[in-house]
Amino acid sequence: MRAYFIGSGIGALAGAAFLIRDGGVAGRDITIFEKQTSFGGSLDGTQLPDGSFSLRGGRMLTTDHYECTWDLLSTIPGGSDPKRTVRDETITFNKSHVPHSQARLVDRNRHKVDVSTMGFSMQDRLELVRLTETPEDKLGNSRITDWLSPPFFSTNFLFMWQTTFAFQPWHSAVEFKRYLHRFMNEFPRIETLAGVKRTVFNQYDAIVVPLMKWLEGHGVNFDGDVDVTDIAIATESGKHVVKQLTLDRNGRAEVITLSADDLVFFQNGSMTDATSLGSQYAPPPRLTRHESKGWTLWEKIAQGRPEFGNPASFNLSIPESCWESFTVTCRNPRFFDAMEAFTGNAAGTGGLVTFTDSNWLMSIVLYHQPHFVGQPRDVQVFWGYALHPDRIGNFVPKAMADCGGAEILKELCGHLNFELSVFDSATCVPCRLPYITSMFMPRNRTDRPLPVPANSKNLAFVSQFVEIPDDVVFTVEYSVRAAQMAVYQLLGITRAIPPITRHDKSFRVLIETVEKAFA
Repeated sequence: MRAYFIGSGIGALAGAAFLIRDGGVAGRDITIFEKQTSFGGSLDGTQLPDGSFSLRGGRMLTTDHYECTWDLLSTIPGGSDPKRTVRDETITFNKSHVPHSQARLVDRNRHKVDVSTMGFSMQDRLELVRLTETPEDKLGNSRITDWLSPPFFSTNFLFMWQTTFAFQPWHSAVEFKRYLHRFMNEFPRIETLAGVKRTVFNQYDAIVVPLMKWLEGHGVNFDGDVDVTDIAIATESGKHVVKQLTLDRNGRAEVITLSADDLVFFQNGSMTDATSLGSQYAPPPRLTRHESKGWTLWEKIAQGRPEFGNPASFNLSIPESCWESFTVTCRNPRFFDAMEAFTGNAAGTGGLVTFTDSNWLMSIVLYHQPHFVGQPRDVQVFWGYALHPDRIGNFVPKAMADCGGAEILKELCGHLNFELSVFDSATCVPCRLPYITSMFMPRNRTDRPLPVPANSKNLAFVSQFVEIPDDVVFTVEYSVRAAQMAVYQLLGITRAIPPITRHDKSFRVLIETVEKAFA
């Protein structure tokens, strides 16, 4: 038996690890195809030729959730200490770097907002309970705004919940409800982000690199700069069977013919598809799926096969799924010193700082330093993002999408009332992400395939665009859980998959949540 992964995101890497660890598959019989030259998918982190660092995303973990992720990482030797696993390494790190935000929201007057209250009216509370308790089949493909009134969207809670998880008012009511249930234990401490856990370095260095090293040590084949352009599927006795894969290798077509026992794991769709980087003085190019071709293969195999999902529910409205992030490389300590004085948080302990009156709805987070392996001692790196890059700034008279890094730093200084000199010698790399919240788009349950469709013999889907009841997309956990489910089902593994922790069924959590809602 041979196993082929199309895409090299965390779902594919996890799937390969589960095949080896729990399925007894030899690493040499596993191949991971990647269209890019680098592996790891959305969990990226890199240093650019000019010495600046770049991260497309800022990712949060939690030891109270992410059950399959920690199950996986309890196997993988750590990047800084091979004698400890990535899981142990992360837990140890967080014991000495405890988050407790003291400036979660900042208003137009550069005042830290009092977030001891969620700012709910009784109507807000009643509507939120109604949404939380409405069955998903009744929510259907409705939007959040179909269930919550306009005043709710100006509450402290919404500012914090929205920017922590990147929801927009027009996103899926089902996904919003799932988050309310899955992270209910975070609700009472959302203002401090005390439940958030960070890795020692960025997730590429802390998770992807050790995982790839472990897979390579087992002989897994990493095949980069290869585009899988077609999956030939036959239907036999009511079962879909993959017969061939067609590859494009530098313009040269190759065909892989599968045997009866071979397996294919496909990462359908991508929330970081068509992303582009700008520079200090130039905005990111406006790319779409038509240039990247990142959705083409899913669209092709889903035609006539509704059980393979409906990609059109997710990728047709860039204005509703796009936001912009930015990574700042500071070459003097002025900004970090000014932020510590203002917030009362040392870097790595404060979590997101959101500017409530920002037209762009901008947030930033200062990580523990160094954030990259090999980062110079005199360099500090932080990340930020904005949910409304199409709007005109408060201090820069243009949309964020039309700004280079220098203009983004000017806008940030305006909200903090800092002198622009705090960014002397700093560089800001903006990143446009046109499909970053596409998995939050309103959809029907059947728009996402199961990890292994009921009528599939050897094809599994491993991505943010599969259907896993009760779990939440836009998390590392979702991809890892999908991979574990797919591997176990196709191989008939009887080892139990770690169940989703139902904090929403905890009496203590329910009491604390109610108390917080009435604060």
